[in-house]
Amino acid sequence: MCSRAGMSRAGMMSLRCLCRLVLRFLPRISALSPNLLKTLKADGDVHSPLMKETAIMGSESSELPVDILMDIFALLEIPDLLRAGSVCSSWHSAYTILRSSEMYRWPQTPCLFYTSESDGDNVACLYSLAEKRVYELALPDIPIRRMHLIGSHNGWLVIADEMSELHIINPITGQRVALPSVATIEQVKPIFDDAGALQEYEFSQYFGEEELADPSFHAPSSLRNHLYAKAFVFPDPATKSYIVALIHNPVNQLSFTRVGDSEWTWLPPSGDYEDCIYIDGVLYALRGTGAIDAFDLTGPDVSRKVFMDDMKDYVYECLYIVQTPSGDVLQVLREQDVAATDSHGKDVVDISEMRKETRKITVYKVDMAAKEFLRINGLNEHVLFLGHNQSLCLAAEEFPHLKANHAYLTDNDGCIASFRSNHRNIGIFSLGNGSTEEIVPPQLWCSWPAPIWITPNLRKMSLD
Repeated sequence: MCSRAGMSRAGMMSLRCLCRLVLRFLPRISALSPNLLKTLKADGDVHSPLMKETAIMGSESSELPVDILMDIFALLEIPDLLRAGSVCSSWHSAYTILRSSEMYRWPQTPCLFYTSESDGDNVACLYSLAEKRVYELALPDIPIRRMHLIGSHNGWLVIADEMSELHIINPITGQRVALPSVATIEQVKPIFDDAGALQEYEFSQYFGEEELADPSFHAPSSLRNHLYAKAFVFPDPATKSYIVALIHNPVNQLSFTRVGDSEWTWLPPSGDYEDCIYIDGVLYALRGTGAIDAFDLTGPDVSRKVFMDDMKDYVYECLYIVQTPSGDVLQVLREQDVAATDSHGKDVVDISEMRKETRKITVYKVDMAAKEFLRINGLNEHVLFLGHNQSLCLAAEEFPHLKANHAYLTDNDGCIASFRSNHRNIGIFSLGNGSTEEIVPPQLWCSWPAPIWITPNLRKMSLD
């Protein structure tokens, strides 16, 4: 991970942050390393935020026991952690042990993951909301510019490669996990030539017991443009594995798989799904009408139960279902309109210049017991992250760099693959007054693959 601002400045910021964190552990440090405490006091006031960075470098840094360093490092965001691990051999040792022991669980501020036209196919960018800085990620084995990004959760991206096959990747660790072949999805049939080579796919418009239209035929490279809508990665403690849920066409149906399975399982026929969450073995899937279906994935046979009836007549809005830190379930309605002017204020005359704007966001609390929707006025001290990512609701007090009662937005329109060059609806939306502000200047990122929120994660997925 490399910062475009330069490593020297980044290193100084990391050290300042580390100095502040050292203060939290002074009682333990003073007991175990009195010489280091004397050095820290040389600045005149050990509680001063202007404490000299050099006080914890050089020969004195080796006096910090590894467990103390690990306690301190465990409070860093991932960019600072990676920089701290490169300061010296003892810090790198503490960093390595922290990662391998899985003790590092500090909540990470979500970042905007995107690519830039000025970079190569194997380079991605992370915009850190915590530091307001862009980091470049080298992905030597993944031509990320040529992938479709169709979902993210807890540091994992779901991507569709150039043969329309799905993978899970962690762009921080570089881990890549293949998912079952696209050919195992219910509506997809591979067609081979006489030599057994894959030629194309037959994409059935099969829905329940009905064919909505004649099948279409697509090359392996183009099937992904028509099939995939949104994907989700959920840890499954019961099986110590991961469940991947996939919203796909026709009509936004659902299939799922577990990491390590050989095929996708088509869920009982229904459609028009917009978003999903997974709670205690049950997949709750939100439909475009506001209804919520429940699928218990713990048994051998999966059936669909209508958990909540339709909320309203169908309208062209984006809907999300999200769980709060306290366990409440929210339903979020995002109203978008097509802007009449382009980004320069001129009338739109070309469909490629068309852009959507978020005009209104409405939040409802889902009463799971009474099965009722209760409209709430804002989110007070919470923050939303909405888009093609797993919908998130975070407590603002745990993330001081985020704005309470705001929604951080990216696109999640299922048709974005058809309008790759269009303006993206990315910004910070105030749930209080409805205003929107820019996150990253648009000239820094390209519109395809569509930027997506991701929460950096250093842990690797267990494949046992």
